[in-house]
Amino acid sequence: MEHLAKVIGVIHIAAAISLLNGLLTTFGQSRIGVQAIESIARQPEAADDIRTAMFVSLAMAETSGIYGLLIAIIMLFANPLVDILVSLL
Repeated sequence: MEHLAKVIGVIHIAAAISLLNGLLTTFGQSRIGVQAIESIARQPEAADDIRTAMFVSLAMAETSGIYGLLIAIIMLFANPLVDILVSLL
């Protein structure tokens, strides 16, 4: 049972690291927005192209955050490695 406690502890640390992806995604999205606003202010005639690129970039950044959350949920609640370890003990 000592091994199981160690594995679960490592799983919790890994889930916390994957959730940091969501925090860092927030900063990345704010940077995308700021750069898009600055670009539109410099070249108002290119606003449509800049806005389109901004929305595509925001969607990709948000997807990264969602993947981090999904990985954390799988590691915490549906981790097959814990089942394998329990069957070996």
